[in-house]
Amino acid sequence: METDPYFRRIGFVGILTADLATLRELQRAHLAHIPYENLDVQLQRTVTLDPQDAYAKLVSAGRGGWCYEMNGLFGAVLQAIGFRVMSLTGAVMRAERGASAIGNHLILAVELDEPYLVDVGLGDGPAEPIPLREGSYRHGWRTFRLERLADGWWRLHNDKHAFAPSFDFQHQPADWAVLQQRCQWQQTSPESRFVQNAICVLHKPNAIVAMVGRVLKTNTEQGTADEIIMSAEAYADTLATLFGIREPECANLWPKICRRHDELFGR
Repeated sequence: METDPYFRRIGFVGILTADLATLRELQRAHLAHIPYENLDVQLQRTVTLDPQDAYAKLVSAGRGGWCYEMNGLFGAVLQAIGFRVMSLTGAVMRAERGASAIGNHLILAVELDEPYLVDVGLGDGPAEPIPLREGSYRHGWRTFRLERLADGWWRLHNDKHAFAPSFDFQHQPADWAVLQQRCQWQQTSPESRFVQNAICVLHKPNAIVAMVGRVLKTNTEQGTADEIIMSAEAYADTLATLFGIREPECANLWPKICRRHDELFGR
């Protein structure tokens, strides 16, 4: 995997060393330049766990992706630099959904002076590496908490304004068969929120912007502001100008997006 185009994609011009400062800077740069999005799922295009496929889409094509792509690519880049990286099987909202959530999230552990939890694939999740020890961690105006559970799992409690309140994981090598099964389910099942909703999220200097269907949310230290997207043209323009996504076929999603909005909120 050629890393130079990736670093140009995320605007990184620093010195690359396998240390915590570099890891923190790379994570922030990735989140600021590559959007979390599931538009390929909406367009019924197959998404894989292969980091090379993620590279072609997120770097070469200038798109974004979801956790399997975002963390898959980021982990491969970190390994190429010289970081010791282990992929982990995650479970978003396992607290509410139980075992059925296992494998719905791919995350990373990076070994430095101690293990660090690294995640660029949750959308509005942590912006920096988090030491793998219990405690609260503040990233800008947002606060996260890491808890060791009685059953041996870890739980990352997301910021109180985030979409997903938590995810669980075990500090052991990923179960790729489980991840593959859940990846397939999440992009094909009518019950999957990724099939039901078009989602885009990007970290800005002092905000996190998220477009879920027709609703554009801007989360800042002062609170959350919502705006309703009024037309297919405005939707495409928001994708391009705010998220950097220029995908002509996304215009075809507008009728489905409107139907889903009406289901959730009424006409």
